[in-house]
Amino acid sequence: MRVDVYTSPTCGYCHQAKRFLNERGIRYFEYDVSRDQDAAERMVNLTGQMGVPVLVIDGQVVLGFDRNRIESLLAVAGNGHRHGLGLSVADAVTYATRQGAYVGTVRPGSPAERAGLHKGDVIVSVDSKPIDNAQDLERETSNVRGSVVIGFMRGEEEMQAQIILAS
Repeated sequence: MRVDVYTSPTCGYCHQAKRFLNERGIRYFEYDVSRDQDAAERMVNLTGQMGVPVLVIDGQVVLGFDRNRIESLLAVAGNGHRHGLGLSVADAVTYATRQGAYVGTVRPGSPAERAGLHKGDVIVSVDSKPIDNAQDLERETSNVRGSVVIGFMRGEEEMQAQIILAS
């Protein structure tokens, strides 16, 4: 399991996130975005936002200190269970204040890449169920076998793609 934490020294939630990980014995890599411009650019490219803390747990993005989501992802990473889409996502607000899961990266060769998803897309539904944030996407895809239809925004255009997962 890999955990990256993007922080700044004056961020109280960053200190809480690091303390939380330390108390659980979770090894992590810290990037101080106030001093490391490359790390700051990676964080913005990954999330589309400039706020800290940002945690990346085995490719899954958590914005802010969301204790429940972090615990959930640590448990999933520790057990080796993944939904297998091949995406790193973060919470997003789209045009007309629609919410969704912002795609930060698409793993080469993954089901999401084969379906045509790109960095910057915002996933807004899975099998016609609304997706308001990254946690919704994780919940709706964690036990899927076969395929799902993903609704997403690319710019102002709403699109769909069928993602075929391993059975």
